[in-house]
Amino acid sequence: MINSVEQYLSELKKELSGSDRATIQDALSDAEEHLRTALNSATEADPQISEAKAMEAIVEKYGAPGEIAAAYKEIESRTPSAFARPEYKESEIVIEPETVQPVVVDTRPFYAKFFGIFADLRAWGALLYLIFALGTGIIYFTWAVTGLSLSLGLLILIIGIPIAGLFLLSVRGIALVEGRIVEALLGVRMPRRPLFSRKDIGWWQKIKGMITSRHTWAAIVYMILQMPLGIIYFTVIVTLVALAVWMIGRPIWELTLGLPAFTTMSYEHYTYWWGMPFYIIGGILLLTLIMHLVKAAGRLHGMWAKVMLVRE
Repeated sequence: MINSVEQYLSELKKELSGSDRATIQDALSDAEEHLRTALNSATEADPQISEAKAMEAIVEKYGAPGEIAAAYKEIESRTPSAFARPEYKESEIVIEPETVQPVVVDTRPFYAKFFGIFADLRAWGALLYLIFALGTGIIYFTWAVTGLSLSLGLLILIIGIPIAGLFLLSVRGIALVEGRIVEALLGVRMPRRPLFSRKDIGWWQKIKGMITSRHTWAAIVYMILQMPLGIIYFTVIVTLVALAVWMIGRPIWELTLGLPAFTTMSYEHYTYWWGMPFYIIGGILLLTLIMHLVKAAGRLHGMWAKVMLVRE
């Protein structure tokens, strides 16, 4: 018999063991919000009722932890993330033991897999994310550093406490938005709803809870590190793509526009006619490798985002 909200959440977490961390966070947030709202309504209607008795009626109407966990697993199996599941003309579906998610196994030959990267939505989504990570990184870094400095500087005043609380709340909001961007472009399952915040406790307790939460500080670290990561992503991608375009466009630059391959001192160096095909082929191969690199970097960043932005 479940006598409290905490016990229900603990049982639900056990039932969801093995599921995605983001799914567990969403399920726990949904359950806690529903249970605490229903419990507050029950105690307001009958102040004499005990929590255990109220919980018995609430759980009967809401559902046992096992039922709720099964429902969430079913929903997850039917709701793929954006760009999360590639489908190929030559593929087979494999159901792994003790898993709900079907696994798509690409059975195409190597050359089709290699050059087929240009038709992979996940690669293009990762490319967009990594390029725009520089802009989001600057925004996150500026907000995190400014918020931390302002909050710490004003803590000696009374007004510093609410400012710190608002900053920490904004961090959680940014973490949720960033998670939605990561899921949309990188195909990594991230939380789809904000963390539940109790309404029956005071502001000081809420602020104290955010300060002592690992999730809050992990999100701040993520925001600060997003700028150097964004600089690295943008610089590497732009440099490699520019090199690949330069190689592919050699016939246009030299034969049509008369531009040299490169210039040293007072000499202009042009490519031999027989070397043009090698430049073009090398540029195409480099561009293909860049897309594979981008896809791999997007996968790694998605794993990093899940570690930092999803509550344990």
